[in-house]
Amino acid sequence: MPLSLVLPVLLAAAVAFLLGALWYSPLLFAKAWMRAHGHTPESAAAMRANAGRTYLASFVAFLVMAAVLRIFLAHLGVDSVHDGAGWGLHAWLGFAAPITFIGTLYSGKPMAAFFIDTGYQLVYLIVMGAILGYWL
Repeated sequence: MPLSLVLPVLLAAAVAFLLGALWYSPLLFAKAWMRAHGHTPESAAAMRANAGRTYLASFVAFLVMAAVLRIFLAHLGVDSVHDGAGWGLHAWLGFAAPITFIGTLYSGKPMAAFFIDTGYQLVYLIVMGAILGYWL
């Protein structure tokens, strides 16, 4: 596979991953996210114990998302940052937000959990779309 196809996907995945590190950090939503999802200091310690495996799996998931989004954008004829970001927004609105909303409803989590998590999805899908749109 040519580097011109792989590099944008890797970059989009890496940026989404790094945005998550910021989004769920103490600088932004860490405390609110922990509270909204009902985590205790003990469950937080358990999450930290498995962090390496979780981060790796998350990055692989971001690679899959970026690769599939790239395929969608190519089929749509996207050739700009603006259009890529717009289609990232559409992907969020049509898929990520409803799936997260339904999951939040059925899990009994407070709507704060939905807003924190889907806010992150909105940001990274727009950014992924913009990055990929730039290279198409």
